[in-house]
Amino acid sequence: MRERTESGTVTERSGDPGAPSVVLVHGLGMQQAAWQWQRPALEAGFDVITYDLFGHGDSAAPPEEPSLSLLSAQLGGVMDHWGIDRAAVVGFSLGGMIARCFAQDHPDRVTALAILHSPHRRSAAAQQAIVERVETAATDGPAATIEAALERWFTDDFRAANPEMMDRVRGWVLANDRDVYPRLYRVLATGIDEIVAPSPPIAAPTLVITGDEDYGNGPEMSQAIAAEIEGAELLILRGLRHMALAEDPDAINAPLADFLSRCLKGGAA
Repeated sequence: MRERTESGTVTERSGDPGAPSVVLVHGLGMQQAAWQWQRPALEAGFDVITYDLFGHGDSAAPPEEPSLSLLSAQLGGVMDHWGIDRAAVVGFSLGGMIARCFAQDHPDRVTALAILHSPHRRSAAAQQAIVERVETAATDGPAATIEAALERWFTDDFRAANPEMMDRVRGWVLANDRDVYPRLYRVLATGIDEIVAPSPPIAAPTLVITGDEDYGNGPEMSQAIAAEIEGAELLILRGLRHMALAEDPDAINAPLADFLSRCLKGGAA
């Protein structure tokens, strides 16, 4: 079931509407179709909701200057649209930042949290590099950064063997409005201080995952995120980069479904 909310957000609901709800939040430049590799693993046991972030896919442009607070409010609006009071939130990359912001803003609405390939505070050099990418995107549009991004996101062998998937992901990014995209990119680059060392700390059951070759959101970042959330589970995927959810879905889906089942149903998936 696909609908548009009052804010202009395009959202889709599938799976079992009587089961625990799980909301999936995609990353910068992507769209809700990026969850196509996770949906089949979750729909049999959960009420699954996806949506396009403001300025992405078929959703409206941001109604004001983008911020984590605005994107957190959009997530809450999606849940309200479907009449969902509480849900597990799974966020990828920028979506992981949004998920953490939402868990801080509305702890009573989050049953569990999964943070996939998402940043913590960067080194000075890494911060300078991402700010420069934002400026490049602002000057030259998404096309100026996509090829280097594909190299960061997928392993070399997989990229060479799967040109159709590279075209698909490239198409998602290039479809972004060149004026809106860098404004959202800046949230990814500069919004991290809003969610580092939250007080009070996040209390929801949490799973943190990244790849050992995810150079922008690597193991040390995921370790730092997990260290700030009591009882958080940490999983480092070997031989995978940023887009593990597409390159090796099973590596994400099995631990994610197991975690959600344990947290929301009290058993193994």
